[in-house]
Amino acid sequence: MSALFSANLIWTIVALAALAINVLALIYIPRGRKPTAAMAWLLLIFLVPFVGMGLYLLIGNFRLPKKRQDEQKRITAMIAERAGDHVDVEAPRWLQRVAIQNHELTGLPVVGDSSAELIDDYQGSIDAMAAAIDTAKTYVHVEFYIAAWDDTTRGFFAAMERAVQRGVTVRLLADYIASRKIPKSEETFAELDRIGVKWSWMLPFRPFKGEYQRPDLRNHRKLVVVDGAIGFVGSQNLISRDYNAEKNIKRGLMWQELVSRVEGPVVAQVDAVFLSDWLIETGEDLSEIERVPASAVPKPAGGDLHCQMVPSGPAYGTENNLRMFLSLIHGATEKVILTSPYFVPDEAMIYAITTACQRGLDVQLFVSELGDQGMVYHAQRSYYETLLRAGVRIFLYPAPYILHAKHFSIDDDIAVIGSSNMDIRSFSLNSEMSLLVRGESFVAQMRDVEQKYRDAGRELTLEEWLREPAKSTFLDGVFRLTSALN
Repeated sequence: MSALFSANLIWTIVALAALAINVLALIYIPRGRKPTAAMAWLLLIFLVPFVGMGLYLLIGNFRLPKKRQDEQKRITAMIAERAGDHVDVEAPRWLQRVAIQNHELTGLPVVGDSSAELIDDYQGSIDAMAAAIDTAKTYVHVEFYIAAWDDTTRGFFAAMERAVQRGVTVRLLADYIASRKIPKSEETFAELDRIGVKWSWMLPFRPFKGEYQRPDLRNHRKLVVVDGAIGFVGSQNLISRDYNAEKNIKRGLMWQELVSRVEGPVVAQVDAVFLSDWLIETGEDLSEIERVPASAVPKPAGGDLHCQMVPSGPAYGTENNLRMFLSLIHGATEKVILTSPYFVPDEAMIYAITTACQRGLDVQLFVSELGDQGMVYHAQRSYYETLLRAGVRIFLYPAPYILHAKHFSIDDDIAVIGSSNMDIRSFSLNSEMSLLVRGESFVAQMRDVEQKYRDAGRELTLEEWLREPAKSTFLDGVFRLTSALN
């Protein structure tokens, strides 16, 4: 057999294999996937068949294993049975329908008689959590995407230690990959063991132990619950403001967050998220021994808020957070003010936002002037021209801060705060939690925070944006294509 014939045979086999991959991709990839995501995957596979198919086999499944999905369905049904039903009868009919949608997807209804206080001071929010833990008499539940023992969080860890010494049961959940990649993570979890905290990983990725799913499906939730009476939700992780990362320290980056301290019946819903995740990760059902029903949670003085927790993620059959966000934007009549550090929306979200402008609404978006994740930063920038031309006012939060807060407000009495970004990852790939709040007093607090963003930053105009260099906008377009890979 001649060398030329061998070479031709090899190339023929490679070509046939590439063709087979393309045909199989056309058959299987579009099934149950959004057209934009399917097109992104197909484009990658057609351009580099073997690399593309390898990536698809590794990260192409955007749902958790069937066992986890089935367990989530069972837990959701259990939550719905115990939580009962409630409709905020004073809310506009369209908002009642949004609440019914959320209840149908998550099992959690609207609850009233609650209060919420916003905290935008980084160290102050961690200190407030620690102070709440110091009041614990029965249990403390802690759940963070990233948990680290460092100079910023030592007071929090000390409060947990004091609670354990008082006989309080303290439980903690942390995301497996996100928390383990933090410098000196071994010391963090050794400290938890030392002080007697019961802890577990969320979504562990250990194939040799039979724990496997797409590795970038992560649990991104952040919460603290004390005795079922006090809760904290928001964007902030349990770590130093620079994330203890050398690259952040060199650039002088610091994270700006927003956390809400909540009291009243809504705390039971925050706790339901923790109890669900603890059950899924450990197999231990705490709902009979460490669950305070919403009806039994003390009602705070002046608790005039109606609230509804909306958990979401790849264990659910659909994007609960995206559906709620879209419904709220479509229902707005005066204002839509959005804050998201990673703003990479899908087509439905872009249409909802730009349509709100066309209806004559005041639409504003707060994002960071610079980014900590290059690909996401460029993908986000690719939407600026479309938004500016539609009439969206874009405000850039100044360097060296990363505006990591995740919230938005609708008109003067509706707001959402939680862990969810407005990007495809948070909609489809991460487990998130978003707190829907109706109440003018809460939105007034959020208006104060939004004004601080305006005062600190600057507004981006269309004229300024059109002067961006072609090199930057080229990269924006390239990474916009990759953002659809889910």
